[in-house]
Amino acid sequence: MAHDHTHVQEFFGSRAADWDARFAGDGPAYAAAVADLGLRPGDAVLDAGCGTGRALPPLRGAVGARGTVLGVDLTPEMLTAAVRAGRRAAGQLLLADVSRLPVRSAVLDAVFGAGLIAHLPHPGENLRELARVVRPGGRLALFHPLGRAALAARQGRRITDEDLRAEPILRPLLAGSGWRLESYTDEDSRFLALAVRHC
Repeated sequence: MAHDHTHVQEFFGSRAADWDARFAGDGPAYAAAVADLGLRPGDAVLDAGCGTGRALPPLRGAVGARGTVLGVDLTPEMLTAAVRAGRRAAGQLLLADVSRLPVRSAVLDAVFGAGLIAHLPHPGENLRELARVVRPGGRLALFHPLGRAALAARQGRRITDEDLRAEPILRPLLAGSGWRLESYTDEDSRFLALAVRHC
């Protein structure tokens, strides 16, 4: 997949209207990943590349009414689908690029990114930008409701060691971007890498 904004917007824009219907069974996996992020009431969290906002309700549930939930996506059609699904009530939706977040430095407690890393044009720089907006000790969850092998099979391709989600690649990529990989799960039913912001 080409890593430019136009391609990403076209890819997701054309699929936004029926995205939730195609992946209707993913809700429990999102809720479990959010629970593993360890948010507390009153925390501020960003859903980076939020798409149709499927993570926003469990994120709101974790941080409570006093917390802050932001959903950022590059594709207008995805945000429109999030509004249509009623998810704007769970968090503020922003049309923005994760490479230039409209967020002050060190103000968030966590970032949640579902299916995000495969679509980052410059992964090191983009992960560094996510680190910029998170306080020291804050957390990052890189999630997918399918593990690497299951996702490759769904897409009709073979799993490769060059995959950014492969632990030997992801660990140093995160370390060079301000994060320390804390736990790594790659099972058929989910992928979840949890990292902590360097002090």
